[in-house]
Amino acid sequence: MASTSVTLTLPVLPLDDEVVLPGMVVPLELSDAEVRGAVEAAQAAGGSGKPRVLLVPRVDGKYAGTGVLGTVEQVGRLSDGDPGALIRGVGRVRIGAGTTGPGAALWVEGESVDEKLAEPLPGAVAELVKEYKALATSWLKKRGAWQVVDRVQQIEGVSALADNSGYSPFLTVAQKVELLETADPVARLRLAIKWLRDHLAEQDVAESIAKDVQDGVDKQQREFLLRRQLEAVRKELRELNGEKEGEESDDYRARVEAADLPEKVREAALKEVEKLERASDQSPEGSWIRTWLDTVLELPWNERTEDAYDIRGARAVLDAEHAGLSDVKDRITEYLAVRKRRSERGMGVVGGRRGGAVLALVGPPGVGKTSLGESVAHAMGRKFVRVALGGVRDEAEIRGHRRTYVGALPGRIVRAIKEAGSMNPVVLLDEIDKVGSDFRGDPAAALLEVLDPAQNHTFRDHYLEVELDLSDVVFLATANVLEAIPEALADRMDLVRLDGYTEDEKIVIARDHLLPRQLERAGLAADEVVLEEDALRKLAGEYTREAGVRTLERSIARLLRKVASQHELGEQELPFRIGADELRPLIGRPHHVPESAQDPAERRTAVPGVATGLAVTGAGGDVLFVEASLADPETGAAGLTLTGQLGDVMKESAQIALSFLRSHGAELELPVADLKDRGVHIHFPAGAVPKDGPSAGITMTTALASLLSGRQVRTDVAMTGEVSLTGRVLPIGGVKQKLLAAHRAGLTTVIIPKRNEADLDDVPSEVLEGLEVHPVTDVRQVLELALAKAGAQAVATAA
Repeated sequence: MASTSVTLTLPVLPLDDEVVLPGMVVPLELSDAEVRGAVEAAQAAGGSGKPRVLLVPRVDGKYAGTGVLGTVEQVGRLSDGDPGALIRGVGRVRIGAGTTGPGAALWVEGESVDEKLAEPLPGAVAELVKEYKALATSWLKKRGAWQVVDRVQQIEGVSALADNSGYSPFLTVAQKVELLETADPVARLRLAIKWLRDHLAEQDVAESIAKDVQDGVDKQQREFLLRRQLEAVRKELRELNGEKEGEESDDYRARVEAADLPEKVREAALKEVEKLERASDQSPEGSWIRTWLDTVLELPWNERTEDAYDIRGARAVLDAEHAGLSDVKDRITEYLAVRKRRSERGMGVVGGRRGGAVLALVGPPGVGKTSLGESVAHAMGRKFVRVALGGVRDEAEIRGHRRTYVGALPGRIVRAIKEAGSMNPVVLLDEIDKVGSDFRGDPAAALLEVLDPAQNHTFRDHYLEVELDLSDVVFLATANVLEAIPEALADRMDLVRLDGYTEDEKIVIARDHLLPRQLERAGLAADEVVLEEDALRKLAGEYTREAGVRTLERSIARLLRKVASQHELGEQELPFRIGADELRPLIGRPHHVPESAQDPAERRTAVPGVATGLAVTGAGGDVLFVEASLADPETGAAGLTLTGQLGDVMKESAQIALSFLRSHGAELELPVADLKDRGVHIHFPAGAVPKDGPSAGITMTTALASLLSGRQVRTDVAMTGEVSLTGRVLPIGGVKQKLLAAHRAGLTTVIIPKRNEADLDDVPSEVLEGLEVHPVTDVRQVLELALAKAGAQAVATAA
């Protein structure tokens, strides 16, 4: 490349925030004093040719180091009528020192450079020229500037091609100044190519984004139009069918303002309405908010039923619907009496809490725990809701799901209140001891707040996230086993035990409740089949042996089905009376014959070494037999053997019983030498049933003493109590259930610990009248009462 420098003296024409490159033709307004001064100075300088000026960019008040030699092509009027001049950029000039000249303009000296590339163009430079023209053509076509495409293609010089990029509107002033100050044409062309390529890439991204946005807008507009058309069609259909448009149901704000909601709940609901109004129709959040608002508006926030304060009437309702269960009836009567007094004295709400109740009904299956809840609601004049908790393992079932989850719902407690339609129903939490826990949480822990009278007036469901007052709700929780309920949860409930029915209570229940219900289910009238009392008593005593009445009801149903079947087959005429003697031909033999009803020689205690104990199971009280035997001394199998699937506590009781007899055998006149030389085996029949607990201690001691002495245990005696190494009889639990079991089994004498004597107050009077109860403090008293006399045994054997 050959270059020739020429020194020039020119007036300066400053360009604020604008750059003119060689080859460009620009119009300038002469209304600007500096522009006019420069043009006039150039004209005053005279000389051959057109007037010349130096176009210098001025950025932030600072002049660039390089300017452009410009010729004034024409002076006249611009398109808007203002005076102007048309100036063409000719070549670059490096600005030197200032000098003097005619006119008011600033004059400077500069060096002009004439740039030319050697011919022909090198291969690399030719590729740059080709690339620039391709990029410029692509950009011009996108802008629709087709007439400029040919002009760009006709430019041959590298310098002219690079300077042509000065027309690009996307270049900044700083970029144009850099182009102006770059003397090398190839370097300028590379800069122009880089900036043009970057701009095209940005334009492609912007076009892609714009296309996506436009597609989305078009889809929304199409969906909006279709929905409007759908609404118009539905409106026309409603008008054709004569239906009114439900504006009120769609206007959530009006519904919230019209609803009788607590203040904080109203504020939360209005906030959600504001979110709904801001959300678009297509937003999924809109449907979640609508579902939440529907749930809140359907809850009976201020609806309450009036309690029936007729205390005697409520007690009469309970007595009519359930026989026995005096503990529960007393508790409900006490609750109603207190509620009545609080209402009369204006103390309905104390410390933000109302007078609710939390009762736990614990007892064996079939005693009427679940049906009792409905009777309580009937007696109180309240709504009744049952919540089944058996097998529930998810904490969200109690407290609800967070609204962030798809398909979120409130918990069962909130749903129960919603179903009841009042804030003070009777809620039965059925089978609360069957609640489990896993990775989804512990529902029993979630129930702690629900069943705590000190906290449940501010219960907060995860779905609602507003406070719900549960302090006026009567919660009745049912369970079969108290030990299965977590201790913290059991501590929050008033415990009421339902220990089972006596035989007389079962007969009353069967006559007044079970028989009428089963007659209706069997399609029989009350006068067509009459079940006499002796038949009911035999059904309760010999065909069933349970704490409740479920098996008894099934037996009655089976009996009535048999009679109905025989009548349809022509084998039986109606009406028909069923006595005790008709039971065996209809439903077979009895399954539970009392020991007292068996032949003396066939009774379990007819041989020495067998004693009758009492135990508590999940089905109530039960009779437990203990068998003891001594191994032949020639076998050499010394030691103690225990069978019957016994727990650790019961095994220890057997060791204690054996140790007591070994140490006190002499004073009891027992041949304790046999205990040292021969193996002792103690067995509890029903070996497949797990057994544990200390209350069989005196029973095992009695069985071993009977075996050693050869004296039988009295067949009418049952016993329960823990034994110590010194022979003391210690207290145990479940006295009421055990005495009921002894009464059902036909036993007449029961031995209990002296310290359990106070528990006899809970036993029904008719059961105590049929039993002879002996409270004892020492094993010696037990042996004296339980073992038959030698003479009496001989007479019994002879008989």
